[in-house]
Amino acid sequence: MSTESSIHASIESTAESVGAVWPLHSFVTANPLAGFEDQPFHEAVEDAQQLLGGDGYPSVEVFRRAVGTGRIDRDVLQNELTTHGYNIDPETALDRMADTETDRPTESVTTMDRVDAVLTKWLAAFLDQGQAKWSMPNREQGFYAAFRAVAAHDSEIPAGVKEIPDKPIEAIQHCLDEYAFGRWNDIFEYHLTALPGWTGFIKQRASKNDAWQSSYPITLHGYLAARLTLVHCFDAPVVPSNASEHDESWAAPDGALPLPEVWLTAWEASYRNELVGSLTNRSEALAEQSKTERPDAQFVFCIDTRSEIIRRHIEATGNYETHGYAGFFGIPMRYDGYGSDVTVDACPPILDATHHIADQPTEQEAGNKDEYDRWQSALGAGKATIRRLESNAATAFSFVESTGIGYGAGLAARTLLPGRVYDLLDRTDETVPDDDEFCEPSVDHDPDATHNLPSGLTLEQKVDYAATAFDLMGWEQFARVVVFAGHASQTANNPFDSSLDCGACAGNPGGPSARVLATIANEDAVKAQLRERGFDIPDDTVFIAGEHNTTTDEVELYTGDVPESHQTDIDQLRTDLGTARAGAASERAGDMGAKTESGVRETERRAADWAETRPEWGLAGNAGFVIGPRELTDGVDLDGRSFLHSYDWRTDSEGDALEAILTGPMVVTQWINTQYYFATIDNATYGSGSKVTHNPVGNIGVYQGNGGDLMSGLPLQSLMSADNELYHQPLRLSTVIHAPVKLINQILSENQQLQELLDNNWLSLTAIDPQQDHRAFHYESDLEWTQLETQTTTPDPTATPSACSD
Repeated sequence: MSTESSIHASIESTAESVGAVWPLHSFVTANPLAGFEDQPFHEAVEDAQQLLGGDGYPSVEVFRRAVGTGRIDRDVLQNELTTHGYNIDPETALDRMADTETDRPTESVTTMDRVDAVLTKWLAAFLDQGQAKWSMPNREQGFYAAFRAVAAHDSEIPAGVKEIPDKPIEAIQHCLDEYAFGRWNDIFEYHLTALPGWTGFIKQRASKNDAWQSSYPITLHGYLAARLTLVHCFDAPVVPSNASEHDESWAAPDGALPLPEVWLTAWEASYRNELVGSLTNRSEALAEQSKTERPDAQFVFCIDTRSEIIRRHIEATGNYETHGYAGFFGIPMRYDGYGSDVTVDACPPILDATHHIADQPTEQEAGNKDEYDRWQSALGAGKATIRRLESNAATAFSFVESTGIGYGAGLAARTLLPGRVYDLLDRTDETVPDDDEFCEPSVDHDPDATHNLPSGLTLEQKVDYAATAFDLMGWEQFARVVVFAGHASQTANNPFDSSLDCGACAGNPGGPSARVLATIANEDAVKAQLRERGFDIPDDTVFIAGEHNTTTDEVELYTGDVPESHQTDIDQLRTDLGTARAGAASERAGDMGAKTESGVRETERRAADWAETRPEWGLAGNAGFVIGPRELTDGVDLDGRSFLHSYDWRTDSEGDALEAILTGPMVVTQWINTQYYFATIDNATYGSGSKVTHNPVGNIGVYQGNGGDLMSGLPLQSLMSADNELYHQPLRLSTVIHAPVKLINQILSENQQLQELLDNNWLSLTAIDPQQDHRAFHYESDLEWTQLETQTTTPDPTATPSACSD
């Protein structure tokens, strides 16, 4: 292997230590320690602490509060301590952990800090996505070439910068001349983890090769070349100093789990016991239930934890049935919204978009295009003015001075009466047709279209996507009205707004994906072929799309194509959705600490208030993932903490549907869960600090202050209800599947990476086995299970648990 190839391979290998970071406009929650998932959890967090400096477990004070409030069951905790070789009581364990906690040292400014300051200045300039008025020169030549061109004119860089080699590989080789090949990985890892936010962003952008990357390319080796050049100029350290010994005075003998992980496991077991206990009885009842009458309507929501709340309230209003499915509705598309300047990949980051689907005027609206465009242009100009005012103080002062007291009153209203502003904006929106009324998705395959991806879908692909959805959810009957409801958030002045949109749509609203599936499913040719595949779709079934506003709990229905025969159904549906919204919004308002009797008004205020740092909780609180029929959780209040994916093992004899759920949605929910976990544990390293001091940079991320690393995770306000009070409980994901253990083991044995995640304790898995008297079994490792006692207390720890037959 050549030296150049060796350098590329070494960089690629060491970059695994840094998790990918997505831009703010399509923020994706992902495990910041994704590169460590091939290790047991306790080893991974220890290695990450050495490399990144972040804590891996809750603090002693967090554990103390959890056991004090009963979130950690004391009997469960004592059992876990004993099982793992700690013959001590919980209080002694807390004292032992407290003795090992140390404050982080305060560091003075170093030469490496000067390297970081210069490097991040030019990274921000190069990677800017439309915020800067003056663009960095030579961007089209790539980052290293652009940096090389401007570095000679940067007075902050010592004079030696003029000797930069022409090519990035040459610059890296020059800096490696003094070091043996065996040190290269250490050097690259040291510098790639120095600014993990920027590294993660570069890594993600280079891998996706989107429009920005195509126009202004940047690579990890180009980034390292610039960094190592600056290291040389500032005489900063090239290699890391010897790491200090890790204090393991609290560890049990013989390599047992670290004490903090034992506490974490006990906390998770306490939550899991309660969750599973509420479901096992339901499983027994489910087996005795006969087919119910045809529901008046069926809803398919995203598996998102926020959907669990609105689903409960909708079902309470009438003869309605709800289901859970990944919010991109199974269609990996690149979406081109009408009049939008950019396209987005509206699918999970573990998938690549395979179809280009654009909005276009409907046949009925084609003649109104010019008028519609004028309205949209006027609205767009107003929004652009607001953005300029928010980002440029001088513009704001001059604009207000020229427009007089009228605009000043508007600013005051926006600040002091956000609820009234919400009403005004809502009325304004009603005067202009929404995109869903004016447009329709171009789902038909167009072989002549010039896109990087195939335009639209063939008939066979349409049928496959619809059939896959109904297969995975185990559907056997269809109502008169079937609603595919995507979801989106509504906030004002929030750089992290995309983190509240649909994660399955890569941080974008889910309404467009819902419209595509509804459009497909309504086609006569698609229905005919679905019937041939065994889906008995009645002639009177109509599929419609909608979007759930997770901030206000309003569910908007897209009903432009609904026939007159179904208008009464739709009218009743809208009435009942209003009732459900009131109940769900009241529940959410209570969670936000507001008055529950004014839930709708409170959620509307939060949506319109540009000073609101906590418009909604997002997925905070997530801890469980339930895979099974809705009847399993019907009537059970899961407190908005569980992802819910519909599944019926009786319609999945080969396990294909369950395999798709485990390798897709479960992996994505584990990403979400670990993002919330680590951002809660150590927000300085894995989060983004307080929104109050955020400084957005280049439309791609935020700083804390006026420079430094790109913050990579969730802000404090998404995780904490007060400065010293957690809202999100830092637990790893507990997955519960209603299916035979034998079927699950078959899938795990054929998916090594999935088994590795479980064996390394990145999440847990429990099965409620309908073929073994509806008993619950907990996955241990190596495809071995033990029967789980679902009472809130555990049996004698010296007793041998019964083994599960597979």
